[in-house]
Amino acid sequence: MNFQPGTIYHIYNRGNQQQTIFFDRGNYIYFLEKVRKYILPRCDLLCWCLMPNHFHFLLHANAQTVMPVSKSIIPTQHLTEGIRLLLSSYTKGIQKQRGFKGNLFQQKTKAKPVNDDGLSYSLTAFHYIHQNPYKAKLVEKMEEWEFSSFADYLERRSEDLCNKALAENLLDLDLKRFYEISYQAIPGNDVKLIF
Repeated sequence: MNFQPGTIYHIYNRGNQQQTIFFDRGNYIYFLEKVRKYILPRCDLLCWCLMPNHFHFLLHANAQTVMPVSKSIIPTQHLTEGIRLLLSSYTKGIQKQRGFKGNLFQQKTKAKPVNDDGLSYSLTAFHYIHQNPYKAKLVEKMEEWEFSSFADYLERRSEDLCNKALAENLLDLDLKRFYEISYQAIPGNDVKLIF
């Protein structure tokens, strides 16, 4: 992954062979602790969603994101190393808990730049990420899914991972109409542009 400062990225990965990666509530919380440790110091997180067999982040690359890792043999950026540490440390914890060996995640985490260029790719990614559990019929309402930033934007949680002020500015979010807009259908062709 080669990140550029000032760019918004849709980051995602899923279980190897589409296997489950979160087996219980504690696994989700453990993963979010790792996000706080390895991802937040390296970028501005705009939104996120953890699903039973995959995850999504929408983030804004900043100066910390692109800093080179000083002790790396291969030139590596700070956020790339953070993603590696997140996935490897989480995998080790799950392997120990569940008693298995091998890869938990697919080999390559995807990082798709979604800056607008006059279009609303980043806003599409934002709403798509929040709609994931609703579209998968895991919940009847998006706010019922505990493991996404949707509740943070509704101000139903006191602690969150997102830089909401930056997201509001970069994505031109209409927070007065946020709930209503969040449930609007996203055309299939628009979804293809964020992957």
